Amino acid sequence: VQLQASGGGLVQAGGSLRLSCAASERTFSNYVMGWFRRTPGKEREFVAAVNWSGANPLYAVAVKGRFTISRDNAKNKVYLGMDSLIPEDTAVYYCAAASRGYATTRITDYNYWGQGTLVTVSS
Repeated sequence: VQLQASGGGLVQAGGSLRLSCAASERTFSNYVMGWFRRTPGKEREFVAAVNWSGANPLYAVAVKGRFTISRDNAKNKVYLGMDSLIPEDTAVYYCAAASRGYATTRITDYNYWGQGTLVTVSS
């Protein structure tokens, strides 16, 4: 599975962005899709994940209530809507795919990774 993330950019605190991730796999709906992020000097961390149907998404505590993960299986895409952005959200965001039946927060469960897209939130 090849993943291509896009939509990053520079935004002021309080603003919004929507990240997209396009997958090459025709059986996209078979994969759990997740978003992770990494800031300089820190490990990559879980942000959000969604199972094949889009139901019961998982969120990191730091983003719950502000970020929304969704997917469109017909378009082979997963999205991350980000509202009320804060400077601490500044990071490179990665989409990932896991060959699992349910959404997972564990980075080691994800088999495929996109190249990352940079989000910068200015104060």
